Amino acid sequence: MTEPVLSVRNLQVEFITRRSVLRAIDGVSFDIAKGEVLGVVGESGAGKSVTGLAVIGLIDPPGRIAGGEIYLSGVRIDNLPQEEMRRLRGKRIGMIFQDPLTSLNPLYRIGDQLIETIRTHLNLSESAARKRAIDLLAEVGIPAPDKRIDAYPHEFSGGMRQRVVIALAICAEPELIIADEPTTALDVSVQAQIITLIKRLGRDHGTAVMLVTHDMGVIAETSARVAVMYSGRIAEIGPVQDVVQHPLHPYAKGLMGAIPTLASDARRLMQIPGSMPRLSAIPTGCAFNPRCEFAFDRCRVERPEPIRQGAQAVACHLYDAAAETAA
Repeated sequence: MTEPVLSVRNLQVEFITRRSVLRAIDGVSFDIAKGEVLGVVGESGAGKSVTGLAVIGLIDPPGRIAGGEIYLSGVRIDNLPQEEMRRLRGKRIGMIFQDPLTSLNPLYRIGDQLIETIRTHLNLSESAARKRAIDLLAEVGIPAPDKRIDAYPHEFSGGMRQRVVIALAICAEPELIIADEPTTALDVSVQAQIITLIKRLGRDHGTAVMLVTHDMGVIAETSARVAVMYSGRIAEIGPVQDVVQHPLHPYAKGLMGAIPTLASDARRLMQIPGSMPRLSAIPTGCAFNPRCEFAFDRCRVERPEPIRQGAQAVACHLYDAAAETAA
């Protein structure tokens, strides 16, 4: 097997407050291979975006990486000095944020921002960098790129601005891209175009993509594998088709059951009772146990570890008990 582009091992992220230490990410592990799109899905507060920010080294105080290891193409990066990590961002790791306006300076032309980023990471002249910027705008689907390169961000629609952000993210041909809710603020037709773009990154450039979203439709269209997160942990991870069609974890089953379908036998959508616990009130044992109809005594006292079930891995005592019974 070839070495994964991104390897996260037992990642822990904490936020220090005056009263206590809040653990936002608690023992998350996963790999992303070259050219693969890994979807990370879950409710608001599950820890999806914090995981992405930890990978790219953007956890600001009072947050900190409290444990675990992050490897990029076999080299550990979570312990790098700030200046080294800054050089890594943009060149080897790209980032696509939810709101493109947070990534684009409204006072500078699109071309100026692209050219500056290209010349920061690649040894190119001004004219060569401008040509590359035009080529990138064309690649992400900006019409008349040689003219639009001199426009300001406010002269672009939301979908076009997100395309520019994608161009910025890939301008130095990074090995890994973290895409944090890249389609949330866009209408459905533009979403489909952005999804196609993200899929092409892996196919044409061999880029590994970590796609953070709450939209299972986007995951199903884009990703090869999906990680379902709950309360700072991965509840289930596996091939997207397996997790969507045959979810194992009770939380994943609830998420999939809540997706409306076009099937003729219209049924009432599944509802998961309760809500995601606050960081200051995460239950002992399995964090999902107060909302789980299958919870038993062990779930309330002992935290489940991932258990392999074919191509999937699920953190649930139900499967541990089943394995013991079979043995």
